[in-house]
Amino acid sequence: MKSILQNAVVYLGMIRFSHSVFALPFAVMAAFLAGDAGRPGFCGWGRLGLIVWCMVWARSVAMTFNRIVDARLDGRNPRTAGRAIPAGKLTMKQATIFLYLCVFLFGVGTYLFWRPVLGWFGYGNVWPVLLSVPVLMFICLYSFSKRFTWGSHFWLGASLMLAPVGAWIAVSPPGGAVVSMTAFILGGAVLLWTAGFDIIYACQDIAVDRRDGLYSLPANLGEDTALWISRCCHCLVITLLLLLGIRARLGYIYLVAVTVTAVLLIIEHVLIYQAGMKHIRIAFGTINGIISILLAGATIWDVMV
Repeated sequence: MKSILQNAVVYLGMIRFSHSVFALPFAVMAAFLAGDAGRPGFCGWGRLGLIVWCMVWARSVAMTFNRIVDARLDGRNPRTAGRAIPAGKLTMKQATIFLYLCVFLFGVGTYLFWRPVLGWFGYGNVWPVLLSVPVLMFICLYSFSKRFTWGSHFWLGASLMLAPVGAWIAVSPPGGAVVSMTAFILGGAVLLWTAGFDIIYACQDIAVDRRDGLYSLPANLGEDTALWISRCCHCLVITLLLLLGIRARLGYIYLVAVTVTAVLLIIEHVLIYQAGMKHIRIAFGTINGIISILLAGATIWDVMV
């Protein structure tokens, strides 16, 4: 039993399971914005459960693939040398087997949106199955992007954008509108929010990225310019979140959440400006985790109450 728990901790550490807090709340948020035949409402526990299931395994696929592809680079970076594969906690074979398992479990979840299994689920929505392979390919190919483009931060943002857009598609009724502009406004906010904090995170590895010939905005343009781009991204995020509230007719609770989000993003950038990477864990992890949960919670409250 102890060995099983230890192995589980290693696998959860490899995929940084705690970072699910970045994308998962936005997928749930989208499910409530589109839950009533494309309008705000509750989509039902079955659909909501499948969205969470698919989110967990899709993210696990992306993270495991990234760890496999970047194992050599991670081993050369003092910050990442302790990760599971370069540290010898997992073999490449074990990680690959886990990758295939995650792909399978994600596929099962998308299938259940379409057809029932043993009388469970089955909502007649074939889109999650049709889009499952392109989605996995897109989020996995992100792992190669930093080898050839400084836009890797925005590729990561687009990968997280697929969480709310995908959830919107998944709860859409058969024969109805698959997705709407509201979904893309939310997705755009997630894209820019993610790119903004990923640029900050990449400032830790400027020297290593330059040494290994990797592309990132901080390594290519310098830390100061990259941080200004990050600030611009987060300013646009607030604009899109306000537009989302207007379009979805959300109430004052959501507006308060957006206001708090703006304050938190300002705090994030002030921390980095004043102390550099000293407070990166608070600026990157804690603050952004609070933002995603806060926005999702406020949206659900306004939709349901």
